[in-house]
Amino acid sequence: MRNVLIDITRLLDRKLQGRLPTGVDRVSLEYLRYFAHRSTALVRYAGRWIELPPHDTERLYQLLLTPDGCVVNQIRWLVGKAAWRSLDQRFLKPRFLFNTGHSGLEIPQYTQRLRGSALKPIFLVHDLIPIMYPEYCRPGEADKHRLRMKTMLDMGCGVIANSRHTLNELNAYADSNRMSMPPAVAALLAPAPLPPADAAAPIAEPYFVILGTIEPRKNHWMLLQIWRHMIERQADKAPRLVIIGQRGWECDEVVDLLERCEILKNFVIELPRCSDQELSTWLHHARALLFPSFAEGYGMPLIEALMQGLPAIASDLSAFREFAGNVPDYLDPLDGVRWRELIIDYAADDSPARSRQLQRLSRFDIPTWQSHFEQVEALMAQLDAGAP
Repeated sequence: MRNVLIDITRLLDRKLQGRLPTGVDRVSLEYLRYFAHRSTALVRYAGRWIELPPHDTERLYQLLLTPDGCVVNQIRWLVGKAAWRSLDQRFLKPRFLFNTGHSGLEIPQYTQRLRGSALKPIFLVHDLIPIMYPEYCRPGEADKHRLRMKTMLDMGCGVIANSRHTLNELNAYADSNRMSMPPAVAALLAPAPLPPADAAAPIAEPYFVILGTIEPRKNHWMLLQIWRHMIERQADKAPRLVIIGQRGWECDEVVDLLERCEILKNFVIELPRCSDQELSTWLHHARALLFPSFAEGYGMPLIEALMQGLPAIASDLSAFREFAGNVPDYLDPLDGVRWRELIIDYAADDSPARSRQLQRLSRFDIPTWQSHFEQVEALMAQLDAGAP
């Protein structure tokens, strides 16, 4: 029974632009895998809501889950065919609607369409960072995110938070704005499955990885300053830094260092595009993942690293501790001296700190998608039971 409608607009848009999936996108792709035979796809385009039939939905999911390949024309053909057939869809059949990427929730028309339908929206909230830390986001993003949260709280039949940390923030936000909370669950996210790593290391020198979009809250600037300091004192013995992620917004200072700082050129590797195979190999052979963020709602790069058996040095954030426990070495994101000391320690073959973390890592329980979707199913059953 197809009792689920999934809004795939964000995934579709990014795929057509040739953009690599972010952490948010990877989560959304897992929902396609899980609900593949119980759902149909919703695409919002030019003010219209277009639902694909079951067979075309499953084909479209396959194309979206394909990491590479020339699929753009096939995607456009499937959506175009559905658009021609669905000129006046009103969604009068009661079904769950999943929006797992915050997409479109700031648009008034989204709320209007929901009010005129029988759909039961379930929203996945990833973070409240634009509201709580607007200085790390694009101008105007805080106002947009407030509208997204308003849509979730006003229109949501249920909410899924990616962590207890995020759910606590959403509860506090609703309370401070005198808004009611729909039924909600905190369901931890699992790492994306990665292919086995290549046996050979990608470079001969010891290296560290930072994974994620280059943006102010990720704190790349501090790491580049640390690397400059190490190179000046250690010369060729300094480890390498591998930056995996696309350039984001308001990161001019980081870009200036990457493009114009001569001392960094042979020691910092920037990889804006990285396949899953390459990512698996880079993580597997690294000395550690570095994650000096100022704020996170979850922290998918951290869990991906731990899944690969890679130690991590991370900011001391409650979101990280919720799923990673005491495994990583946690530091203040502003304590550059201590970050440098621990990086130098981890770079050594006989690093005591790294050996201790590897022991802790051997006992780490990785969150699973099975556990996540068990909680999602329980929420859906709760909402069904409470339906009039």
